[in-house]
Amino acid sequence: MDDIHTFYLVALFAGLLICLMSGFPVAFVLGGVSLLLAGVGILFQHFDASFLAAIPQRIYAAMTNDVLLAVPLFVFMGAMLERSGIASELLDGIGRLFGKRRGGLGFAITLVGALLAASTGIVGATVTTMALLSLPVMLKWGYSPRLAAGSICAAGTLGQIIPPSLVLVLLADTISSAYQKAQLAQGNFSPDTVSISDLFAGAIVPGLLMVVVFLTYQVLLTFFRPDTCPPPPETEVEEMKISIKSLLIRLVPPLALILGVLGSILGGVATPTESASIGAAGAVLLAGFGSEHRKHANTALLFLAAAVFLKQLVFGNVEVPILAERISVAIPVLVFLGYFLVALLRVFKTGAISSTAVETVRLSSMVFMILIGAAMLSLVFRGFGGDEAVQHLISNVPGGPYAALAVVLAVMFLLGFILDFIEIIFVIVPTIAPVLLMSGIDPIWLAILISLNLQTSFLTPPFGFALFYFRSAAPPDISTRNIYLGVMPFIGLQILVLIIVAFIPSISTWLPYALR
Repeated sequence: MDDIHTFYLVALFAGLLICLMSGFPVAFVLGGVSLLLAGVGILFQHFDASFLAAIPQRIYAAMTNDVLLAVPLFVFMGAMLERSGIASELLDGIGRLFGKRRGGLGFAITLVGALLAASTGIVGATVTTMALLSLPVMLKWGYSPRLAAGSICAAGTLGQIIPPSLVLVLLADTISSAYQKAQLAQGNFSPDTVSISDLFAGAIVPGLLMVVVFLTYQVLLTFFRPDTCPPPPETEVEEMKISIKSLLIRLVPPLALILGVLGSILGGVATPTESASIGAAGAVLLAGFGSEHRKHANTALLFLAAAVFLKQLVFGNVEVPILAERISVAIPVLVFLGYFLVALLRVFKTGAISSTAVETVRLSSMVFMILIGAAMLSLVFRGFGGDEAVQHLISNVPGGPYAALAVVLAVMFLLGFILDFIEIIFVIVPTIAPVLLMSGIDPIWLAILISLNLQTSFLTPPFGFALFYFRSAAPPDISTRNIYLGVMPFIGLQILVLIIVAFIPSISTWLPYALR
């Protein structure tokens, strides 16, 4: 690569960094800086304008991408569940179960964070809700402010690795494109693909491992630092009791929804987009009937499960008259629709449907605008010879492809201090992933390592989103310094899990390949 193209690449990334730090919207920074540098390059005949002709094709490809249809549906599901009161019910139930033990509130927060991660996956909603509900009790009982802050923030980030995660949905599209590009470059003209279900399956065990590591750390604190996590006062122990029936009423609805969404994807019963639709409908049911009428939501979900069971497992293997099959499936579907319409009317009256729709449109449009801006950046970056520069840099890292992977993950970790995970997925991953995949690295393993790495970006100061959400909900007497120090051990635990998965790839790969 000649010096003039190196100058343009340096100017491109310097311009991006300066504009991003200024607070200007990310999507317009990516597209605007790229087009500005491309225009300068065309003016001085240093850039081939034909690269820009592919921008409409990239935008149309994003519009017609079936995988990305799951994004607004999962966002709607999470936003609606946030308004359903599921989080407060889970915190109350599991908090009563573990709260009477030393460190019990910390255990409850981690477990609730895992359940909310598998149902909502929205970091802001999880962190804010748990901070508002649990933090006052933890401080009242004498928990260390640092431990309380770290536990709540870390539990909120579990939604970025435990499926259905927005990180995994976006990574599935990016990694699949990079994998196909790598195979085509190697002469394979019938390339394999990587699906959302592959990444969901690959993330289950690492996600559970993350939960176990968090819980183990908190158990060790009860032995070595008991003063940081005392048991509740004796006057409140009696109030912590809860019956099995009451606990099941709180746990069954979200667990049923989680199993329905993930089970249908991993079992091949439905596509990720179809499963996200089921999840969105289930979230409307749970929000519409509320805790006092939760049995109606459970009944509706049972009828929907019966319809899926009859269609996929019974009539898929047994020959019956077509009329009998349609009637048998239609009856439970009609019952489900009746319950669903009642729930929809209820959430419409409360205003939850409009606020959820606005939140869904806002977040989804942000994702797609960043995707379009990243597509422009990718074309301009390629036009200035950036692909060859990245390939040259990675191939020259001493130690081979795995050393290059370690360097890339380290750079991503540092970028997480200043960049959002969406920007890293759409800008950084398409640039480096094809080069790594051409060296023989497993695409599912690479995607899970990247998602684990991106999870830390929610905790790393100064721009970790979980820290901002916690700060907005925490009382003023918890200093920002205590919040930063509180999350440091959990950042170390996340890096520990990342290292374990890096050295034992089968943790993330055995389940996806077993389900194929």
